[in-house]
Amino acid sequence: MTDTPSERPRQSIKPKWVRGPQDFIGGIVLVAVALFALWASDDLQGMHGFTFGPGTAPRMFAVLLLILGAGVAITGVVSEGPKLARYSWRGPLFVMLAIVFFAVAIRPLGLVVSGLASFLISALGTPETRWVETLIVGICLTIGCALLFPYVLGLPMPLFPRFLVQ
Repeated sequence: MTDTPSERPRQSIKPKWVRGPQDFIGGIVLVAVALFALWASDDLQGMHGFTFGPGTAPRMFAVLLLILGAGVAITGVVSEGPKLARYSWRGPLFVMLAIVFFAVAIRPLGLVVSGLASFLISALGTPETRWVETLIVGICLTIGCALLFPYVLGLPMPLFPRFLVQ
């Protein structure tokens, strides 16, 4: 008997026929996203003759993603590849939070406030953010969007919060 505890070797849950786990799992995720897109666009009209319907482009892109995802998954089966890497959820989490914030805040707060705030929220996705530069870029992008959407493109979009503009 020894005084040091022994660690049992980790057993992998991946099948033995998968030689490139990172490619295989990535391909399976792409196939799942494509199947979801096909399901979500099922009730949209497709192509009628030579005219495109609203469901044509989503279905074409979903089928293309399905084919490419299957190709990536097959690559993970037939060729050696890297093991699964650790995945950092911080970046995608803060980008998704910024998108949801923008969608909820655009009407009551306007483009200027919600655009700048969502840019700053997404900047929280990395610890490498330099806040002075981020604030400068965020202000420049907000000014560009405030000029582009309502004035250049003519979109009826509130620029400032409702309580400031009566």
